[in-house]
Amino acid sequence: MAKITLQGNAINTNGELPKVGDNAPEFSLVNSELGDVSLATYAGKKKLLSIVPSLDTPVCATSTKKFNDSAKEKSNAVFLMIAADLPFAMSRFCAAEGAENVITLSMMRSRKFAKDYGVLIEDGPLAGITARAVVVIDENDKVMHSELVPEIAQEPDYEAALAAL
Repeated sequence: MAKITLQGNAINTNGELPKVGDNAPEFSLVNSELGDVSLATYAGKKKLLSIVPSLDTPVCATSTKKFNDSAKEKSNAVFLMIAADLPFAMSRFCAAEGAENVITLSMMRSRKFAKDYGVLIEDGPLAGITARAVVVIDENDKVMHSELVPEIAQEPDYEAALAAL
C-alpha cells in the first residue's frame, strides 16, 4: 500500500506501482469504440501510461493536453490516458481540447487494471478510482519509468517520463 495525499489529506492506494525493470502487468481496458484493448494490443511499441483520476478535473486535463503535445514529437510511442471516466466523456474531452495524439482508455468494465498497477484508491472521497501516476513501458513490456505522484493535485514529472521514452 502506498500513501499519497489529496489536498494534504492522507489516503492510501491498494499497492505499489510496478518498479523499473519489472514486467508490466497485462491489462484489459475499454477504448473509445467500446472495444477491449490490452497491453498486447500495443506490442512492439513504447507505451506511456498516464493514469489519472478523471479527465474532468483541472490537473488531469492539463496533463492530458501536455502529453498530447509531446506525443506529436514521439512517433515511436503510444500515449495512453487511463481513467475511470466513460469512453464517451473521454472522447468529448479530447474533441473539445484537440487532443488527437493520445489514446483514451477507460476502466468502466473492471478495476483490475488499477489493482494490478497498485493505484486503486482505497479510502477518502476518491475511493474506487485511481491515483495519479505515470508508467513508461518499452517495446518488450519492461517498465522503464514509474512515478506515483505523491499529491493528487500535483502534475507528474513530464520531463522524467518523456526522457524514459
